Amino acid sequence: MVYVVAKNFVKEGKVREFYALAKLLEKETNEKDTGCIKYVLVRDKNNPNTFAYIEEWESQETLDNHTKAKHCTEIGSKLYQYLEKPGEVSFFTDSDNIT
Repeated sequence: MVYVVAKNFVKEGKVREFYALAKLLEKETNEKDTGCIKYVLVRDKNNPNTFAYIEEWESQETLDNHTKAKHCTEIGSKLYQYLEKPGEVSFFTDSDNIT
């Protein structure tokens, strides 16, 4: 499994526009991407201009396919106009492999 937390920092006054597109990306990803176990948009309780996708993928290959998918590239390119700064992406793996 591959887990991703992708934070987005939205410009003041642009939350509604960002949210509409971000929810569309969530919907399209969950419907179209093979290997997507979970793809959920969440909002920071302490900073309402910060959102994150919480993602769970079967493999690195399925995540890579998502990043190349038409809905991801097209919607993703539109989301950037609403961000005040580049996002932060963290990648995780199962914790049961600790030696």
